[in-house]
Amino acid sequence: MTQIFSEDGNVIPVTLIEAGPCYVVQKKTKEIDGYNAVQLGFGELDERKITKPALGHLEKAGVPSLRHLAEFRGSDDDLEVGQKVDAGIFAVGQLVDVIGTSKGKGFAGVVKRHHFAGGLKTHGQSDRHRAPGSIGAGTTPGRVFKGMRMAGRMGGKRVTASNLEVVIIDPDRNLVAVKGAVPGAKNGLVIVKEARKTRKTRPSKSGN
Repeated sequence: MTQIFSEDGNVIPVTLIEAGPCYVVQKKTKEIDGYNAVQLGFGELDERKITKPALGHLEKAGVPSLRHLAEFRGSDDDLEVGQKVDAGIFAVGQLVDVIGTSKGKGFAGVVKRHHFAGGLKTHGQSDRHRAPGSIGAGTTPGRVFKGMRMAGRMGGKRVTASNLEVVIIDPDRNLVAVKGAVPGAKNGLVIVKEARKTRKTRPSKSGN
């Protein structure tokens, strides 16, 4: 993350994303595969570090050796197999969804994981300050319901940051700056796609 200044002098927190170059590795059609999709590849690497089946799949498309492959549902007649896709497909002001894997934080208690308040700090309690408290009733129902918020492994899950605004595009360096933060650690792999649900503006309140 970094920050930029708008023309009126306001500070805008942004995240820089290397959005390419990506290559169209495969196009799936409803007639052959049962659905429409486009497979993109990213991250060039030495062909000695890739398996022979994957190498044959990439050579068939006429693209270099790529580390990551991702499939995007939907048909796109503008893209052809072997075509290079860069940051120029985005536009300033466009809303996008950024999908990534959140930082793994290991085993965490309920205070850190679910923001519980913890137990009382007085009235004789000396060992329940960060305990979860009751997790269910007794004889009825006689079990703990699924989904009960308890201690456990925190982070390391697929997270989507929705409706992030594209602030800057640098096609020469394949950089896209989006407003705000994105899931995951630095140098993590993310997917940037067109926003699925656009923001709804609240109606303005008019006084009498």
